[in-house]
Amino acid sequence: MRTYDFSPLYRSAVGFDRLAGLLESAARTSQENGWPPYNIETTGENAYRIEIAVAGFTPDELNIDVKENLLTVAGRKTANDDGAAERNYLHRGLAERDFERRFQLADYVVVKTADLSNGLLTIDLVRELPEALKPRRIEIGTGGQALIEGKKRKAA
Repeated sequence: MRTYDFSPLYRSAVGFDRLAGLLESAARTSQENGWPPYNIETTGENAYRIEIAVAGFTPDELNIDVKENLLTVAGRKTANDDGAAERNYLHRGLAERDFERRFQLADYVVVKTADLSNGLLTIDLVRELPEALKPRRIEIGTGGQALIEGKKRKAA
């Protein structure tokens, strides 16, 4: 397992501590087991989709939370006592274990919908920029009256 030292970044960059934290988090989570498998895709200019393979889970056993730009998807498998004690498996490849997946969201990315169909949990996200951050066109005046210290001044 390789570890990275981001302390030089902390020493020389001001205001990028969140970025360094994201890099550290990504380095840690890349070492996880990779279950359940998932896809992340872009579905438009400001739209994204996460698909997670959760075969065998019901909607009641899945939980989706968003807190401070962190999307957490967790699955908690309820006890499956439908005669499993009497079963004699030759091979048991269906994972029925709990999981937790975390996704760091960019600023202004919000979850729009979540749907479970055919063993795939699909989460649609969209980036919604506030009006103040959207590009806007500023009209240029033609030299009419201007305000100087609260008083109108006639154009020359």
